[in-house]
Amino acid sequence: MIQLALATTRPRRAVPDQGLLDPSVTRMRVHLGDLDFYRHVNNGVYLQMMDVARSNFLADLGAFPLLHERGWYPVVASSTVSYRRSLLLGQRFEISTRVLGWDPRCVFLEQTFTRGDEHVARGVIAGRFLSRDGGRVPAPDVVDLLGTHEGPSPELPAHVQAWAEAVGVAHRDELAG
Repeated sequence: MIQLALATTRPRRAVPDQGLLDPSVTRMRVHLGDLDFYRHVNNGVYLQMMDVARSNFLADLGAFPLLHERGWYPVVASSTVSYRRSLLLGQRFEISTRVLGWDPRCVFLEQTFTRGDEHVARGVIAGRFLSRDGGRVPAPDVVDLLGTHEGPSPELPAHVQAWAEAVGVAHRDELAG
């Protein structure tokens, strides 16, 4: 995928005043390699595109040097995508990535694909951070490291909390209380 290769070799630079709860927008175009047999973007390619957009989000926050210094890196714990429209060869579109909130283990993000004013797809991601020494990094530690948000997590939307519980990524202490 061309976008993934470009994001790896030419990462974005930090955006001044980008806050953790501010959306990050990634603009893309559908290429031939993104298509499946039915000539629309393959569902697996959406996940790769979402990876690029999340990397751009971290770049916008200036997170890469901070994470690298500590040996921390992001992974996807769980994801779900709902599709409404197809993306076809040559079409331009945007992915808006935003943090919905976090618990002691995961950061929950929403990634929305749009083509002009048209809603194409929406993904919800539960992301975790791991340490190169083999440990797990609590999500609030990452939020504190980035220094772009004061205070507790926003309350997760009920449908995201229900999804997190259903797929087993919700913090168990949270469920008991």
